[in-house]
Amino acid sequence: MALDQSFVGRNYPPARSYEVGREKIREFAEAIGDANPAYTDPDAARALGHDDVIAPPTFVFAITYTAAGQVIEDPQLGLDYTRVVHGDQKFAYTRPVRAGDRLTVESTIESIKSLAGNDVLDIRGEVHDAEGEHVVTAWTKLVARAAEPATQPAAEGA
Repeated sequence: MALDQSFVGRNYPPARSYEVGREKIREFAEAIGDANPAYTDPDAARALGHDDVIAPPTFVFAITYTAAGQVIEDPQLGLDYTRVVHGDQKFAYTRPVRAGDRLTVESTIESIKSLAGNDVLDIRGEVHDAEGEHVVTAWTKLVARAAEPATQPAAEGA
């Protein structure tokens, strides 16, 4: 069943704030294999003009995806998450994420399309710091695969 187009433009309240820690940034940088010293060494980050270590660009995915959970779990939308695959991710930064940031995310359904029986849902997450300043916009594309057609049992004796 196709998702309801009337949900396009629906905003969800800001998710619980997330405090960015140096250790989380270091762990993430190690997990993705990025040895940029600005991610682990405060002095290296300061030499580049930052107050503290900064996070790799994809670090905010976990924060924005958690916030998008409000959309995914909205019973009125009716998204069957068991059929969902991650389609795409994009980020537009105003500034890097830094250790010590307290970030909140407000999610909006930007578009809903139906392609070959699949529902394609675009969610925009606006990330702001504790002072209300914009840090990054993240776009998440989710694809809810079409349900498999029901198969008929074979006729007896066939």
